[in-house]
Amino acid sequence: MIETRQISKEQSRYAVLSFFLAQGLCFSSWASRIPDIKEVFASDYLFYWGIILVLIPVGKFLAIPLAGYLVTKWSSNVMVRFSIAGYALSLFAIGLVPSIYLLGLFLFCFGVFWNLCDISLNTQGIAIERMYKRTIMASFHGGWSLAACLGALIGFGMIIWDIPPIYHFTLITLIIGAIILFSGRYLSNDRPEQSKDKTATRKEKPWFLKKPEKLLIQLGIVGLFALIIESAMFDWSGVYFESVLKVPKSLQIGFLVFMVMMTMGRFLTNYAYHLLGKRQVLQLAGGLIFIGFFITGFFAGFFESMTTKVVINSLGFMLVGLGISCIVPTNYSFVSAKSKTPVGIALTILSSISFVGSLIAPLLIGGISQLFNMQYAYMVVGIMGLCIVLIVTFSEAYQTE
Repeated sequence: MIETRQISKEQSRYAVLSFFLAQGLCFSSWASRIPDIKEVFASDYLFYWGIILVLIPVGKFLAIPLAGYLVTKWSSNVMVRFSIAGYALSLFAIGLVPSIYLLGLFLFCFGVFWNLCDISLNTQGIAIERMYKRTIMASFHGGWSLAACLGALIGFGMIIWDIPPIYHFTLITLIIGAIILFSGRYLSNDRPEQSKDKTATRKEKPWFLKKPEKLLIQLGIVGLFALIIESAMFDWSGVYFESVLKVPKSLQIGFLVFMVMMTMGRFLTNYAYHLLGKRQVLQLAGGLIFIGFFITGFFAGFFESMTTKVVINSLGFMLVGLGISCIVPTNYSFVSAKSKTPVGIALTILSSISFVGSLIAPLLIGGISQLFNMQYAYMVVGIMGLCIVLIVTFSEAYQTE
């Protein structure tokens, strides 16, 4: 007789948290070295660089139907381990590529595994949240941000010490491999989900042929604006400090300060919920995003002093980081509390709408930067913060908690 190993909810929670840490570390390792990768391939034409970067969200977008199918077919438990391994190996491959064409290929793979990991890992997170019967999703995303902050700090150190990306990415890949080996066994043993609608027949239409819940559409639109904002900071903040502010490498701290504030914001999110309520938190977040981008864009070339430039623009980046920190985990929390669609499918639908923002952002920012200036591109992205405020204020999805 096979002995079934019992896994406590605490073990599952910390296992899921460790995979959020792994994902955040992997992502920020790439993001922190974008200026170096750009320099290796001598890509000074910003719109062309935007086309290269758009291959990541293209991979994420094309992986959406695959993610929804695999999570419901094989379970999020299996998919978390598979996808995070592919994510880390894609990062490793990015550090090895000898040509811009192979870089594009591996960035596409990076995007595919990124989205597979996103949906499967957040499915695990919602399962844990339901075990505890309280909101803890923000703490998982806080863990992601903490690891991303650490990854940004490591990346900054690697840049200062002039260590090539391949050695940096090899170290991160080995760390993630260790997390998979030690934590994978404690993930929640979920099974393929069944619809909550008990009247449904066995032969149901595929999820992509059904009309999605209005709730998911409204949450997805906010997610779309959030991903445009995140892309502006994740993929372009290093380029902004390098190309617009023209500061030396030792002062290129934009991505680092953004991640620090994003991390702090996510750990404060649950407290903010109790103090203000989820809807008011999102309204405040949208306002901070708008103000942060306006400060950064308007004052980018206003001062001659290098120190003043760095301080003012870092302040703008910090406000954006604090604002964007709560939007994605709050959206997922609304899915957990209000959606009647099975979690894996609900997150897939939400991602399908949201990830359009990832496709738009590189071309939008690259195009405006090439035609005018990157500071104007950032001010345009800042308007997305106001859009979030308006949607949260008037949308039915956010009226009750």
